[in-house]
Amino acid sequence: MTEAELEQLVAQIGEQILSRVQPSARRGEGLNIAELVCPDCTGRCAQTCEKKTKEIVAAGACRVSASEKLTRIDSGLASLIDHTILRPDATVDDVRQICAEARKYAFASVCVNPYWVSLVTRELHGSAVKVCTVVGFPLGATTTASKCAETAEAIKSGATEIDMVLNIGALKSGDLPTVEADIRAVAETSHRGGAILKVILETALLNDQQKVAACQAAKQAGADFVKTSTGFAKSGATAADIALMRATVGPSIGVKASGGIRSYEDLKTMAAAGASRIGASASVQILAEAGKR
Repeated sequence: MTEAELEQLVAQIGEQILSRVQPSARRGEGLNIAELVCPDCTGRCAQTCEKKTKEIVAAGACRVSASEKLTRIDSGLASLIDHTILRPDATVDDVRQICAEARKYAFASVCVNPYWVSLVTRELHGSAVKVCTVVGFPLGATTTASKCAETAEAIKSGATEIDMVLNIGALKSGDLPTVEADIRAVAETSHRGGAILKVILETALLNDQQKVAACQAAKQAGADFVKTSTGFAKSGATAADIALMRATVGPSIGVKASGGIRSYEDLKTMAAAGASRIGASASVQILAEAGKR
C-alpha cells in the first residue's frame, strides 16, 4: 500500500468513526447548535467570541475551526504541550529551567525521568502545570511488576501523568494478551493513584498492523492516551501514524505525538492529523515561532 492509499484509508476510517459517534452531525452545522449560539448572533464564535468558543469546547468539542485570515485568536498552543527533558545527562539546573519555562508559558505538563519527579513537584507547586514521568522507559522490556512499582513510586512523589512504554517485543511476537495485561496493570495502578496513563507504542519499530493492534490493546486496557514515540528510536512521530492512531482509538481517548517535533509547522501538522497532546523539548521555540506568525 502506498502512502497516499494509506492516508485515504485513514481518512475513510475516520469519517466512519465520526459518523457513528455523532450520527446527527452534518457538514456546516458546527456552530449552529441552538443552546450554544447567542441570541441574534450571526458571528462565527471561534473568530469573534472567546467566551462562546470556550463553552463549545466545554460541551465536548475537541477542535474548533477558524480562518486565520480573518481574526487573530488565542490558539492555546501551550496547553497542548508536554514540556519534556528526558536526556540522561540533564542536570538539576536543566530541570529547574524547564519547570520555570513551563510555569511561564502554562504548558500542559513537565515530563521528566523518575529521578526528577520530586524536584519537579516542588518546582511546580501552586501552578496548573502537571507533573509527568516515564515508566519502563525507553525499551518497554521491564516486567509488569516493575512498571507498576515505578508508577506507584512516581505517583507517591507527585506525578499525575504516567507515560509507559508497552512491551514492544511481546507485541511484535504477536502476544497481544501479554501486551494488554501489561497496560491494564499499569492503568489500574495509575488510576488508583489519581494519575492518567499514556501508552508509548514506539511506532518507528512497528508496521501498521502492529500499530493498530497496540492502540486497540491500550484502549481496551483502560489507557487515557496512546503516544507515538520515546524520542530514542530511529525516528519519531509522523502525521500518517497520528492519523492511523486517531482513526483506531476514535475520539474517546487522547493521542500524543512525540519525537522530532521541533517547529510550529511540526505541531500544526500533528494537531491537524489528530494529536491532542504534543511532547517536545523545543516547546519555547515552537511558541516563539507561533507568536511571529
